Amino acid sequence: MAAAAGGDDAYRAGFACFVGRPNAGKSTLTNAIIGQKIAITSSKPQTTRHIIRAILHRENSQLVLVDTPGLHRPRTLLGERLNDLVREVWSEVDVIGICFPANEPVGAGDRFISAEMAQLKATVIAVVTKVDLVDPATLAARLLAVSELYDFADIVPVSAVSGHQVDTLVDVIAKHLPESPQLYPDDMLTDEPEQVLIAELIREAALEGVRDELPHSIAVLVEEMQVEGGLTKIYADLYVERSSQKSIVIGTRGERLRDVGIKARAEIEALLDTRVYLDLHVRVAKEWQRDPRQLRKLGF
Repeated sequence: MAAAAGGDDAYRAGFACFVGRPNAGKSTLTNAIIGQKIAITSSKPQTTRHIIRAILHRENSQLVLVDTPGLHRPRTLLGERLNDLVREVWSEVDVIGICFPANEPVGAGDRFISAEMAQLKATVIAVVTKVDLVDPATLAARLLAVSELYDFADIVPVSAVSGHQVDTLVDVIAKHLPESPQLYPDDMLTDEPEQVLIAELIREAALEGVRDELPHSIAVLVEEMQVEGGLTKIYADLYVERSSQKSIVIGTRGERLRDVGIKARAEIEALLDTRVYLDLHVRVAKEWQRDPRQLRKLGF
């Protein structure tokens, strides 16, 4: 190969992930970089529950972005398992981008996460997100505060919403990836099974109206998928922990569940690029977040 070790024209491939406190813009940034909805987003903590790998193909690099749950103080067995997953990913990726929202001051959570990075082999960069929401003076103050937290390899201000500096951020991450042949085929956007992505889109739609009442109690399992001609039939169950939650999700005369179906079906049709028939049922799995058997069934 003509490129010398460390040469600028060397092909690089590797794994990166974004970390940060809840609502720092991690999943939104992942989607903006990939240019397609891969990770579900929400203003609530712990929206992301699965490790989802999204793959960006470029001429000189292949970036595999790993979207992880946020690190949090666990109150359930599910919470403990998600934290274990996060730490496992952190120990394996090549680059970690800590996200700091520009519209909020640096806080204890940011300091805690930055301190956690010291033991890891990954290159650590700072990503100051949501810069479209602040004026230049606030941004300058935020960048200074972030730079004092840790010896970051790079600090990049971005806006996933406006697209400001998203390409620059990808360039910065790519230069820290190891020299490597590509890891995934050219046409692959994610290695996540379709059924997991579909279940996540349904859960996102279900969370839309009930975030304050039961943000963590909803799980979704796709029970069956059938392709008939140009139509994909999907049968899925939404699990909650109590009967009272079931009535919240279904809503008056089934209106809320119907809205969930309409919203989720549109997202799934965009994902699969085909017409979709979606059949949803709500079931009660008592205290599933604390029950090892139920967690296994629901894929955790």
